[in-house]
Amino acid sequence: MSLWRRLGCASAAVAVASALVGAPAPHTENVVLITTDGLRWQEVFGGAEEALLTKEAGVAEPAELKREFWRDTAEARREALLPFLWTVVARQGQLYGNPARGSAARVTNGFNFSYPGYNELLSGRADPRIDSNDKKPNPNVTVLEWLDRRAAYRGRVAAFCSWDVFPFIINRERSGLLVNAGFEPVTSAGPRDRLAMLNQLQADTTPYVEGVRHDSFTVAAAREYLRAARPRVLYLSLDETDDWAHLGRYDNYLHAAQRFDRFTRELWDEMQGMDQYKGRTTFVITTDHGRGSGPTDWKSHGEKIPESR
Repeated sequence: MSLWRRLGCASAAVAVASALVGAPAPHTENVVLITTDGLRWQEVFGGAEEALLTKEAGVAEPAELKREFWRDTAEARREALLPFLWTVVARQGQLYGNPARGSAARVTNGFNFSYPGYNELLSGRADPRIDSNDKKPNPNVTVLEWLDRRAAYRGRVAAFCSWDVFPFIINRERSGLLVNAGFEPVTSAGPRDRLAMLNQLQADTTPYVEGVRHDSFTVAAAREYLRAARPRVLYLSLDETDDWAHLGRYDNYLHAAQRFDRFTRELWDEMQGMDQYKGRTTFVITTDHGRGSGPTDWKSHGEKIPESR
């Protein structure tokens, strides 16, 4: 099975809203998999939801947020929120997961939360043994580990993740992969002075949610590694969309989604300026689960919220 088919199948099976950007499959030599936790398809395809642009949805300044994100049409709203996705990905790649267009994409694990979702995404199948977010080593081989066992990719696969459970999801101990997650210091390839500054800033920053570092630190670490090590497969996992939704802050949830889009654009632009990657790289963009709808359930997901599959 080709690299493209193996990774593409694992992603399409779980994506609530997935996107592929890059050259056709036969020409892909490098893959960047990017996930943002718990981003709803409603915002991806419809932009900001007017009913949630309120104080009741945790919005500090409703009028200001409405000026920033509200537009008269779904097409204009989604582009205001996710400009890279809709001006580049949608035109140069493919998007899946809009139920309104008959393109529903769901997880199948039945739990509808993170560890089961990421296992399904990365291993290509649901596993009923994985029924919690506990830090237990994943018994399943992920596509990252599978690729690293191939000579062409050995030592050229890396993962940078905001959530500190990923060393277990990817099973760092068994796989031997480079997995930097949570508030772990960054000790991988890169200029020592820049890594030292990044580590100091990270250490001096108060976590906003237990076990999760800010996405900006994760992205910065991944980009330093990219420049120094030139991996062929890079996994970037961000988390703030899920965290701010759970905290009931629709304004911060939207801003986290917008930053995710900007981070993706910046990474894409940088890689298009590197000979190894330009015209030879595919981005796969997806999430681990959806969320509910309405004034309360938009904040949550799980077995009791079937639409969060």
